[in-house]
Amino acid sequence: MKRQAKIIQEMSDREILLNLYITQAIMLLIAVVLGFFLIDDMSAFWEMFKWNPVQIFLIGGGIAIIVIIIDLLFDRFLPKVWMDDGGINERVFAKRNVFHIFFIALIVSISEEILFRGILQTQIGLILASLLFALIHFRYLSKPLLFSMAVILSFVLGLLFELTNNLLVPIFTHFLIDFVLGLYIMISARKKT
Repeated sequence: MKRQAKIIQEMSDREILLNLYITQAIMLLIAVVLGFFLIDDMSAFWEMFKWNPVQIFLIGGGIAIIVIIIDLLFDRFLPKVWMDDGGINERVFAKRNVFHIFFIALIVSISEEILFRGILQTQIGLILASLLFALIHFRYLSKPLLFSMAVILSFVLGLLFELTNNLLVPIFTHFLIDFVLGLYIMISARKKT
């Protein structure tokens, strides 16, 4: 974790953003390649995108609000060292404007949910897809609480998809969590200055 924090400190904001966008592009590319080989009927894939406001906003949004509240409570009441991710989230969000945070959250939620729920979960199941999702957040491996939160969130997003068979639900849930917590980081950083 100390090595990661040192690497992050040495990177410019531009390099951090570039790495973020490259990793998301790679995830989308992997999703496309895997989808090409694993999905026989592309119409079945596109049917997973259903405009259902009740599922998307009430169920997905409700779950997102619960996750956000828990995260904010943890941030406020638990030792800071337990919630420290090496500074990466602060570096990603602290100096961004609202539109850029919106864009980052949108890109991340779409690329990760298409790969992990839309492709992997439909092919290898909820458990393996959720564990793989948690493992890509490897920066949390040395932080038991953060890694546990990533695992639980991954299973929650997977269960939302299982229950609704609607990829827009975990995409919106993931987006709302990242967007609101990104705004929180931005606002907190501005209060410090």
